[in-house]
Amino acid sequence: MLLIYVPKLTNRAGYTINVVMRNILQTDFAITTDVHAFKSHGGPRLCYALRPVEGCDAPFQKAARILFETSIEEQECHCFDFEGMKVLFPVYGYDTVLPFDPFAASFFMLSRYEEYLPHRKDEHGRFLASESIAYREGFLQSAVVDRWAFMLKDVLVARYPELQFRARTFMFEQTVDIDAAYCYLHKGAFRTVTGLMRDGIHRHDMDEIWHRLRVLRGKEEDPYDTFDYILDMSRKYVPHSNLIFFALMGDYGIYDKPASPYCNEFRQLLQHLGDYAKMGVHGSYYSSEEPARLEREIQRLSDILHRPIVRNRFHFLRFNLPYAYRNLVQRSVLHDYSMGYAEHPGFRCGTCTTVPFFDLNSDQESQLSMHPFVVMDATFNRYMRVSPDEAVKLTRALMDEVREVQGTFSCVFHNQNLSDDFEWKGWRVLYEDVLEYATRQ
Repeated sequence: MLLIYVPKLTNRAGYTINVVMRNILQTDFAITTDVHAFKSHGGPRLCYALRPVEGCDAPFQKAARILFETSIEEQECHCFDFEGMKVLFPVYGYDTVLPFDPFAASFFMLSRYEEYLPHRKDEHGRFLASESIAYREGFLQSAVVDRWAFMLKDVLVARYPELQFRARTFMFEQTVDIDAAYCYLHKGAFRTVTGLMRDGIHRHDMDEIWHRLRVLRGKEEDPYDTFDYILDMSRKYVPHSNLIFFALMGDYGIYDKPASPYCNEFRQLLQHLGDYAKMGVHGSYYSSEEPARLEREIQRLSDILHRPIVRNRFHFLRFNLPYAYRNLVQRSVLHDYSMGYAEHPGFRCGTCTTVPFFDLNSDQESQLSMHPFVVMDATFNRYMRVSPDEAVKLTRALMDEVREVQGTFSCVFHNQNLSDDFEWKGWRVLYEDVLEYATRQ
């Protein structure tokens, strides 16, 4: 067992060492602040401090100060290249095993420290990828936290070949957001009539009118009803245990246009999907800042599925830290899948490993687990404006990155975007390639 010495065991230090050694490297370890116990330990050791322990030949990793602070302030986390990898928090001294602090760098990324500092937001109040150090320094497409951990592992193994690390395996997780279960069906008389009027009066689109009428008369399938297609593709390539649906249960509004939670057909659809996949709530646009609204939506889905709801992804990926995550925990939703960017693919918190969230304001580890995603269909079509073929190339490269560190590749699709209709004509190739490429050895 590896014994790690720290001069002071802060909440930040304990959290970060646990995540790196347990969640990522999967090795047995213990932390001590007792110098004498550290010196007398006969097994593998690592000193993580501002200076080495005197009279001890254990490997020394010089620490930056961020893990021994409690304040939130601008950090001197200069980015530089080391062994072909971008790293943060340089440390200096001939005796440190790495010229940067992998724990400090990991904490900065995992805690989303930069999102607590002053920054520019988009029109939806979201933290922009372009505001992140990962984007500015060009490592957004790299699982840096996992790679930094493996750098530390290499140092330790070189010194202690007997040190054991459990092998990680590549995992694939597909998630589907149900923003609108139906394009034309089950909208109610008012929304159906206004839709026809909009097509005829404002758009002068007779093809759209006839398309809508054929669906309403049962002559064609609703274009957004792609759920059998999704389930069939999942049966073909991946087990249902890796499939999660997030259902929007909010009230109808400018940004939220879900099916009514009281619509029998919609309720039956969710119950049907729940028989084959995991389910979560898709917190509506304002739910991250209105706890009562979030609670109402969670309860609606729970009443339909007759089970507790423990998973969430916020609609529009709109949430502010740490309050949105606190609201989830207070409602026993302990798994969030919102950690990713809308406008760029990549690793928002630097990892493809599920990790607990650290609340910087309260300076403590949360009960909530963050499940970061890597790519989202809307990112390629609506934000980046690339072709489906280019999206396939970009996605394959990111999946290769996840596979190299044996992490979890989590992706976001939407049932309406898989319609192979409207602006999404020809985009099923991305979904099908993701599933097929994920199954390759």
